[in-house]
Amino acid sequence: MGPTRNRDLTAATVLAAVAGYLLVLVLYRFFPPITLLSGVSLLAVALAEAGWAFYVRARINDGRIGDGPGWLHPLAVARSVVIAKASAWVGALVLGWWIGVLAYLLPRRSTLRVAGEDTAGSVVAAVCALALVVAALWLQHCCKSPPEPPDTPDGATE
Repeated sequence: MGPTRNRDLTAATVLAAVAGYLLVLVLYRFFPPITLLSGVSLLAVALAEAGWAFYVRARINDGRIGDGPGWLHPLAVARSVVIAKASAWVGALVLGWWIGVLAYLLPRRSTLRVAGEDTAGSVVAAVCALALVVAALWLQHCCKSPPEPPDTPDGATE
């Protein structure tokens, strides 16, 4: 399993934005109001992942990976990578959705009162989705093993 590629996440975001725009174009009149709290749950997950990333990074840098008291088990790091990859994909797709919603709302704010009211909530949700993508990529980065120290010619490590 390799690292999540930014171009793949970008492509997913663009595709979700196009699909989201087309859905909103057809179904917007059936939508409930978009409040400022619409995307805040994503921010909570992003903050949790960012906090976990700093914890994992500190443990890896201290060399406290293993099976002892106060140490971080290697399977916990592997599970963290899986969570980070899944969160990055979810965040990218949700970000695309909110970009599609914003692409519909922004040009119609002056002519459609409801669009003006929904814009702020959509912006907050898009920012929260972006925060989830960033936090997930950071967690994935923090789960990397530190580089091995180079060996000197006589076989001793520095």
